[in-house]
Amino acid sequence: MIAKDSSFRWVVSSEIMKAGKKKSNQKGDFMFLKKFLPWSLAACSIVTSLYAAEATSVVNFSTCITNSKYGKKEQENFETLRKQLAALIDDTEKELKDISTKLEDSEYLDSLSPKAEEDIKARFQTLNEDLSRYQGQFYQVMQQANMQLVHKMSAQIARASEKVAKDKKLDYVINKEACFYFRTELDVTQQIINEMDKNFDVDAKSKKLSDNSEEPSSAAPAEASSEQHAG
Repeated sequence: MIAKDSSFRWVVSSEIMKAGKKKSNQKGDFMFLKKFLPWSLAACSIVTSLYAAEATSVVNFSTCITNSKYGKKEQENFETLRKQLAALIDDTEKELKDISTKLEDSEYLDSLSPKAEEDIKARFQTLNEDLSRYQGQFYQVMQQANMQLVHKMSAQIARASEKVAKDKKLDYVINKEACFYFRTELDVTQQIINEMDKNFDVDAKSKKLSDNSEEPSSAAPAEASSEQHAG
């Protein structure tokens, strides 16, 4: 971007005068003014427009997630889902450990009928397979849930940013992560959080807020499988 300061204007004026003197020596002052006055006015117009920089502010995306009501709600949903899936894995591991202990107990095995021993060994094998599947699903589902959280929060931050931008007559509201440097007075994060909280209260009254009913569908097979084993 061209520097918008007095030195730039001086360079423009200086170049105009140099060119003007050269033309003046050849064809006279009148021809110089006729040819270079429009160019001079155009240059001044460019400098003026550069000086009138577009109004830009920045927002801290992470802070909006951690401090806004929307962000706290989405984090709560995320944590609830994580605990549900973690509990499913923990329960499977506990049952697997319990069966493993029984299989290592020769006296216990001797007390079982051949059919019962076969059933408990089959159950052990099934639980091992289930545990591997649940662990794989855990990371897949949590990654999907995280992407959903970011998507939802991006939409809410954009919604609030548009309102703040209109109120403050801003041309841009940029994510802080995209900036190497910005003046602290350009940060409108708190204003955007305030606007997000207003939107949250309105959505809460109209029951538009997301909840755990919107969990990623990948969690369903694991839960269904668990219920099947319990039966």
